[in-house]
Amino acid sequence: MLILTALGALGGLTVVLALLLIIANRKLQVVEDPRIDIVEDMLPHANCGACGYPGCRPFAEALVHGDALPGKCTVSSDEGRQNIASFLGVDVGAQEKMVARLACGGGINVARNRARYQGLQSCEAASLVSGGGKECFWGCLGLGDCVDACDFDAIHLDAFHLPRVSEDKCTACGDCVVACPKDLLSLHPVSHRLWINCKNLEAGDEILEECRVACTACSRCAMDAPDNLITMKENLPVIDYSRYIDTTKPIERCPTGAIVYLDPKKGKVSGPKAKPVIRKGARTEAPT
Repeated sequence: MLILTALGALGGLTVVLALLLIIANRKLQVVEDPRIDIVEDMLPHANCGACGYPGCRPFAEALVHGDALPGKCTVSSDEGRQNIASFLGVDVGAQEKMVARLACGGGINVARNRARYQGLQSCEAASLVSGGGKECFWGCLGLGDCVDACDFDAIHLDAFHLPRVSEDKCTACGDCVVACPKDLLSLHPVSHRLWINCKNLEAGDEILEECRVACTACSRCAMDAPDNLITMKENLPVIDYSRYIDTTKPIERCPTGAIVYLDPKKGKVSGPKAKPVIRKGARTEAPT
């Protein structure tokens, strides 16, 4: 009899708990807007984070809830953004495309190695061995960690072992920025064309023995820049992008080409005073 009573009580409790769960589910359930699935399908599925959200699904939710505009997806096409805007009945909005930029021009034809690195072909691994084999401590090691980190085929190593970023393919996901152990890559609006192509902090022409295109801290670019657009900090020019002026004036007297203008068609353009780089092969290693 006691067993039957216990079983009955247990069964009754089970029924009560099941009913409570059913009621709670009906009261607390969140009905998801079906438009989220549709908008997500209209996005490029890059999941790059360039929009400021951790993936296309969260961005689709933000679009449907009115927390973002389609223009924030710089990876999509103009037509794709317009289609989303038309579907949701909102403005497209504007968001300037961001791209990754490399602050180094020291390819193997202009920068010298102090030692031959032998080991895992990785910039991160090489940097752990006295900062890598390059004489310039701040220079790109050229082993392609940024290339491996990019899922969008937007970066490749050129003939001189320097990363080249395709503005068209770059999604500004930031993976290459994280992958670089020398902190040479950063994300910038595509309109930022004036660029300091070096991170060397040493002053004087002696650095040119290590890299022919290094900044020598001569300050000519800072003197020539309009409205104090460029200031010198720790022997390196710094561009104030908060009030950026699109000008080529600061590159004109740079003797090494350490400051360049990133022309959309011509690529990196140095000033007329910079000595032309004619070497096509690697520089010899420094004597030990």
